[in-house]
Amino acid sequence: MGSIDSNVVLLSCSDTGQPRRLPDNGSRREDDLAALPAAALPARPDRTAIDPVLAEHEPRRVLVAGTDADLAAVLVRLLRTDRLRVEVAYLPVRRSPATVAWGLPTGPAAVDLALDGAASPVPLVRDDSGGVLVGRAEIADLRGECFCDDVLVLRGSARRLVVAPGPAGIAVRAGWSGRAPDGQVRPVSPLAAGGRGSAVGRAVQVGCEPATVVVDGVAHPRPVPRWTWYRHTTDWRLVRP
Repeated sequence: MGSIDSNVVLLSCSDTGQPRRLPDNGSRREDDLAALPAAALPARPDRTAIDPVLAEHEPRRVLVAGTDADLAAVLVRLLRTDRLRVEVAYLPVRRSPATVAWGLPTGPAAVDLALDGAASPVPLVRDDSGGVLVGRAEIADLRGECFCDDVLVLRGSARRLVVAPGPAGIAVRAGWSGRAPDGQVRPVSPLAAGGRGSAVGRAVQVGCEPATVVVDGVAHPRPVPRWTWYRHTTDWRLVRP
């Protein structure tokens, strides 16, 4: 970014209530980070923590230091407050499903990208419980059916159903290993009594015996018989390579 932009805000999310220790990237980068307006937020911050910061600074870009769940929580508030135009840079605690899904670096390279990189529109994946997905969702020991758009990807049982966002949309994979979706379309025949496959599309719908959905490492508080992930009509702006 060259000179420090006062419209860039660092959001440091931590369950200790203290700012996260950011990757050591040399004195120039540490000085740049230290010069930014910053807010120490709790882990998975809610509207009471984030909204006042957004209202005070009206940032052009936010740097989110934390976990995938923290990034998702910030993105929810940008969505709810009609601020999806705000650029989002991620300073992850470590390599994570979100860094893999979006091709993001970790460590010092993440700091360089957050400060100097350009933002581009990427799909915003929502769910019908009011949340968003930035890295990985899964349902374990699932019995039921799953469609991705009009493609049947599960009928019967699977040890893991895994869903991931990405530049191409929403990818889903049903199987026994729990591996992340690979972007391939492997439909289950509608005539088959059972089967497991994979697909990529705009929406993933699950109907099943009550099961626990885990989104970005956070378990839904109760088992559910159905769940939907879908691409929002407006993209979010992610700073990425």
